[in-house]
Amino acid sequence: MRSQGPLASTNANASADPVWIKPGSAAFRRISIALFLAGYATFSLIYCVQPLLPELANHFVVGPAESSLALSLTTGFLAFAILLAGAVSEAVGRKQLMLISICVASVLNLIAPFLSDWHAFLVVRALEGLMLGGVPAVAMAYLAEEIDPKGLGMAMGIYISGTAIGGLSGRVVIGFLTDLFGWHVALGAMGALGLIAALGFAVLLPASRNFVRRPGFQVGYHLRAWGGHLKHAGLPFVFLIGAFAMGCFVTVFNYVGFRLSDAPYGLSQSQIGLIFVVYLCGSVTSSIAGALSDKIGRGPVLVVGLLLAALGVGLTVFDSLPVIIGGIVILTSGFFVAHSIASGWVGRLAETAKGHASSLYLLAYYLGSSIMGSVGGWFWDQGGWNAVAGFAGSLLLCALFCGLYLWARAAQDIRQSRSEVARAT
Repeated sequence: MRSQGPLASTNANASADPVWIKPGSAAFRRISIALFLAGYATFSLIYCVQPLLPELANHFVVGPAESSLALSLTTGFLAFAILLAGAVSEAVGRKQLMLISICVASVLNLIAPFLSDWHAFLVVRALEGLMLGGVPAVAMAYLAEEIDPKGLGMAMGIYISGTAIGGLSGRVVIGFLTDLFGWHVALGAMGALGLIAALGFAVLLPASRNFVRRPGFQVGYHLRAWGGHLKHAGLPFVFLIGAFAMGCFVTVFNYVGFRLSDAPYGLSQSQIGLIFVVYLCGSVTSSIAGALSDKIGRGPVLVVGLLLAALGVGLTVFDSLPVIIGGIVILTSGFFVAHSIASGWVGRLAETAKGHASSLYLLAYYLGSSIMGSVGGWFWDQGGWNAVAGFAGSLLLCALFCGLYLWARAAQDIRQSRSEVARAT
């Protein structure tokens, strides 16, 4: 497969006359709600253990870095499952794969609290990641295939807001339930909520209109599709943004609980869980960013999001609890702006094999979460919170360089296009 032009989309191979779903239509609303529920279920199941890391460390008698494996293994297996999920969904269908993934992962989350061995617990968490890989890339591909390009930013923003609410529920609700009933009951309750969300998803999501099924697993086709996206002039930079931004975000949230449960703060599990209410900011900013990018372009919105995230990380080094929380609010807002824009950008740059492009983005995204989230534990052990913040800030700096490159190349493409039009007329 040939390398693509500067920021040109990969070649189209979909239906010649796609039947787009328009923003504001009944189908658009059903899709938005269904994928909101999918995002909610997926991310509540992934991140429900994050505020429990201090509890898990105490219960299983492991250190902070080792306790982070309860999340890092989930996101690590999720990353590789996503790579295959986009390809598998080409054969079995988008909706079917997402539904099976949510249901099985929810059942695994119901099983996890009954396990008394740390390694068995980690195995179940890894299997959850393996199953949940069937949702994120496929959801992005479904939206890119079915939604009118003029409304794709808004639709992607709504889906990302569902992931934000899921992350919020997985962290805040479980904190209160843990204080009331213990972490075993709390973890099982999150699995039950996942099954309820799966039911709503199954009822609401319409069948694909523009999806073309590919029977069997054609290795050559999938390798060519992944290779074509990696040769694209813009897509690899979007993938790197996902890896660096997510690595920063998860690192901060993995270890802030350890910081705030220690002196001089001494916060309880439910109080620490309340901090994750800031995910509501991510829900709002991701929706706003998606709509705004449709009007003024993705580049400037992406860069502003990354700068906001960097400001938030910087504020967390202060000792004042209100300032720390304010920094987390700003970090969360900026991160979800960047993630929403990057997710939508993948869908616009890749016109064909969208599931493969989405899976590569999310492979990078969750590898960043898994690897950087655990590496952050080393920084915590060596230098405390200031070392963690410095590490997180360096990741955002790398993401910012990639964002500036994409913005510059997109602007260059626009100038070239206008110049060609002017010469033609």
